[in-house]
Amino acid sequence: MDIVINLLPFAGVMLITGIVAGILAGLLGIGGGIVIVPVLELGLGFYGVEPSVRMHVAIGTSLACIILTSISSTKAHYGKGNVDVGLVKAWGPVIVIGSLVGTLGASYLNSQVLAAIFAIVILIVALKMLLPLDKITLSKGVPRGIAAPVAPFIIGSLSSMMGIGGGSLTVPTLTLMNQQIHKAVGTAAVFGLFISIPGAIGFVVSGLSVDTLPLGSIGYVNIIGLALIAPMSIIAAPFGVKLAQRLTKRQLSTFFGSFLLLVAIRMIYRTFIA
Repeated sequence: MDIVINLLPFAGVMLITGIVAGILAGLLGIGGGIVIVPVLELGLGFYGVEPSVRMHVAIGTSLACIILTSISSTKAHYGKGNVDVGLVKAWGPVIVIGSLVGTLGASYLNSQVLAAIFAIVILIVALKMLLPLDKITLSKGVPRGIAAPVAPFIIGSLSSMMGIGGGSLTVPTLTLMNQQIHKAVGTAAVFGLFISIPGAIGFVVSGLSVDTLPLGSIGYVNIIGLALIAPMSIIAAPFGVKLAQRLTKRQLSTFFGSFLLLVAIRMIYRTFIA
């Protein structure tokens, strides 16, 4: 009974995290990891989980949640015609390879380094989305030829290493390539699946030999967190999609950037100051 009572506040935080993650998944085309990772890492610390594994568990659990969240978000965006099927076919296999490479790399890094990578990348993305750079592009379209695999490989590897669905990197990348933001958001939701499935499997395998994991963990994936966050994310994702359709390009970019900036500041404080 005491164990159940002690877990109730943690359960409440996870349920709220699931709702917020689901809405953001639909609104921004992200898998929700940008919310799940910092909140779950904080919650695991509150419950006394070893600092050396907290970030790994947060990332692995986030990727597992993103599998389900991305399915829900993808269906909603595809139904509204906001998925670039051609780009999914071209980038998908490379993103999967990148995800596997990123997962392998994360298994060799400590929690502090993973938190630093998370914070720095998100800060850069946030600044790009917040600054009035809507009309600035790096190319007239998605690169072809020998340069084609570079962007999806980086997106896949960094996203799996950070425990995010790829939308935080895919959306600004595609807008820099002169892609319409609503289409970029919908396509990013699909890429969340290409990142999260191999990523989650990798974090399960790499954590099987670790003996300091919290209760309910299979490798670096915590089943308790997965069971509480994922269902609420699925329920909430369609509401985010509906909201995205009502916002202008500038409003969507500003909202996206503001949220990422807050997350980046918190993670920078946790990594370099606290």
